[in-house]
Amino acid sequence: MEDLWSIAVVLLQVWFSVMIGFIMIPAMFGLSLGVTSVYIQILVKILEVTVRKLDEKGGSMEQEMGELRRYRTQSISRGEFALSDSFYFYIKGLESIVDDQVTQRFSSEELVSWNLLTRTNHNFHYISLRLTIIWGLGVIIRYCVLFPLRITLAIIGLTWLVIGTTLVGFLPNNRLKNWLSELVHLMCYRICARGLSATIQYHNKLNKPQKGGICVANHTSPIDIVILANDGCYAMVGQSHGGLMGVIQRSMVRSCPHVWFERSEMRDRNAVTSRLRAHVAAKTNLPILIFPEGTCINNTSVMMFKKGSFEIGGTIYPVAIKYDPRFGDAFWNSAKYNMVNYLLRMMTSWAIVVNVWYLPPMTRRVGEDAAQFANRVKSAIAHQGGLLDMAWDGSLKRAKVKEEFKEQQQKMYSSMVMGKKGRNSQEPHTESTRRQ
Repeated sequence: MEDLWSIAVVLLQVWFSVMIGFIMIPAMFGLSLGVTSVYIQILVKILEVTVRKLDEKGGSMEQEMGELRRYRTQSISRGEFALSDSFYFYIKGLESIVDDQVTQRFSSEELVSWNLLTRTNHNFHYISLRLTIIWGLGVIIRYCVLFPLRITLAIIGLTWLVIGTTLVGFLPNNRLKNWLSELVHLMCYRICARGLSATIQYHNKLNKPQKGGICVANHTSPIDIVILANDGCYAMVGQSHGGLMGVIQRSMVRSCPHVWFERSEMRDRNAVTSRLRAHVAAKTNLPILIFPEGTCINNTSVMMFKKGSFEIGGTIYPVAIKYDPRFGDAFWNSAKYNMVNYLLRMMTSWAIVVNVWYLPPMTRRVGEDAAQFANRVKSAIAHQGGLLDMAWDGSLKRAKVKEEFKEQQQKMYSSMVMGKKGRNSQEPHTESTRRQ
């Protein structure tokens, strides 16, 4: 029995020695031994055997309705109503119920190839004996080798974050405290990133957010914070929590001016704006990190930015984040998985591979309101990240469609049927109505 304990102790010593010497210490100083890069290259070669292409097609309202009219009759002119037009709306209605543009942004991204994870397809690993063997080996590697290593690194990183920030919090406010706080935050986030086997490629580092500014980014996952904070420190903004999350928040705010709001304050828009404006006014404060979408989107699109972040003033530093879905689905579907389940899925994925682009800083133009400024920043992020630029509000994840969106579709059809003649005929009536 004693021999077994001795062997177990030796194995634990070797385990922690390898982990500390080859993973933690290089991570704390932002170094890499190249093991992860080789691992990713091997994964790419293996995943190439499962490539399956997908095609999509579609058209505008006028094109698709023109097809319906062409099969119905050739004598219908542009300014007339055709009964066949109703079929267009029947078809679109059914498509919207099955797979509309909004709700599909809150489900996992559809892959062009199988990534050997059972949760992305429950049947592919039965196609051939070779795939079954590869899939089985992958399960062993992910759950028996990578998962224990990752969970250990995550626990160490979070523990060091709480202890380090608490100790730094006892120091007087000066440059030394700020430097130590940034160092502790960077070290902890880098250890946690290694706990996800994160491979991060940063582009255009000359445009990195500066102190006294506001960093805005598209939002896919809670680990967006870990990804961005690997390359620089940010002041976080969010609601105060209890439990373990509350312990972490209270320790972090002791060493760094993060902005945590109580639930009652979050409902007071003026209170939130005034506190953020005060933070930005101090040019020595870390840049604020904000996700204006207000919810997680599935790595394919950027949805409407809330204008509140763009009413504060100051310089906006846009950042585009794009995950590679082949190695793991980074999207957090909060309606389906709680935080613990989500993190377990991340730690049992192959890896987290992500590209981060720092865009040139942007400021509000003369005569531009906050909503227009938010849309301009959103479009820049979508274009750089290769994401769809959508006008829909992410809050539709939990709310009904607004009436104005329905009216917009009605106006489009009305203008198409009536034509220019119909619009011109309405102008005198509209003008007379205004005079009355």
